[in-house]
Amino acid sequence: MKKILTLCFGLCCMLTAVAQEKKDLSRDSSYTNWYYASREKLYTALEGTSYDVVFFGNSITEGGPWQELIGRKYTIGNRGIGGDNTFGMKARIAHIVKDKPKRIFLMMGINDVGRGLPTEWTLANWEAIIKIIQRESPKTKIYAQSTLPLNESVLKYDYLLNREAGIRRLNEGIERLAKTYKLTFVNVKEVLADDYILKAEYTGDGIHLNTDGYLRWVKYLKDKNYL
Repeated sequence: MKKILTLCFGLCCMLTAVAQEKKDLSRDSSYTNWYYASREKLYTALEGTSYDVVFFGNSITEGGPWQELIGRKYTIGNRGIGGDNTFGMKARIAHIVKDKPKRIFLMMGINDVGRGLPTEWTLANWEAIIKIIQRESPKTKIYAQSTLPLNESVLKYDYLLNREAGIRRLNEGIERLAKTYKLTFVNVKEVLADDYILKAEYTGDGIHLNTDGYLRWVKYLKDKNYL
């Protein structure tokens, strides 16, 4: 009887593990939609354009008027796509570095966190993207920027609630990757957030930045001599 109970317990554990694995594999890591396709079409059409600096990421990057804020010292390419996750970014990074920019600023992962994707998946994509850049454009200097936290007091999107732990884990992993691959880790959240709360004066919806946020971001990059 004892052996039967032990066997049943083991079988239950195995079935639970299989079910959990299937649940993990069913998480939505898709990235293509009409907006992604339209922006990628535009960016592909711009291949051959030479940039000193490229900002690469999702809507937080796309929303930045980088050239206007930074000025004429550098030619700036904005390669953000609203809603993009690290799977979409991995799919398009090779096109970005074909033109071998001198510097690239990466900010990636908040949409992965919002979808509940495992941190390990996101960091694996981060690492793959770093390797692609270093292989295809070895002279490009990579700046790995911290993922910005949220401000739940003004957050407009319920699916992003209670994500602080995931953002913390992601930033810890990004910093480790920066050390491993000898990148510059840019802890931009230290001026845009109070610990892990995005400052209310820099956001209107709890995730995206307003004009003051972008102004402060660029000032930080300049103060640190990253630009």
